[in-house]
Amino acid sequence: MEDHPTAHLGAALALFWLGGCTGASRPPIAATEAVPAGFRERVAAVALAQVPFGAVSLLPVSFEKSRIAGPFEDGGRTLYCVTSRMRGRSLLGTERAKVVIREEIGSERLSVVRDEPEVCEGHRSVPFPELEAYAARRS
Repeated sequence: MEDHPTAHLGAALALFWLGGCTGASRPPIAATEAVPAGFRERVAAVALAQVPFGAVSLLPVSFEKSRIAGPFEDGGRTLYCVTSRMRGRSLLGTERAKVVIREEIGSERLSVVRDEPEVCEGHRSVPFPELEAYAARRS
């Protein structure tokens, strides 16, 4: 019996496709959210996970004029304040979103401080383009 070139091609393709079923290769890369790289991106990720920043909005939102204040100490805590103007959830214009984030020194954990927006007053804020960039990559 004479070997036909397409027979070898068919066998090679079958091994290629079945090789994925054996678990020998890595699983395919799934589409996931962008992973925050730096500290400011981690702060942006925590802020964007909050309801005031559109975390549960069914409509796509965009951010502009985002700012961050901090780090500053308040009662032995290291805090950051994040504010932004959010568009898309309201038909009448922009909404103002604000969150206070606590950095736990030593563990590098970030958590949200609830019901204390007044701690942000009087602290100098700077532009926070990482929030807008991270939000754009997520959507």
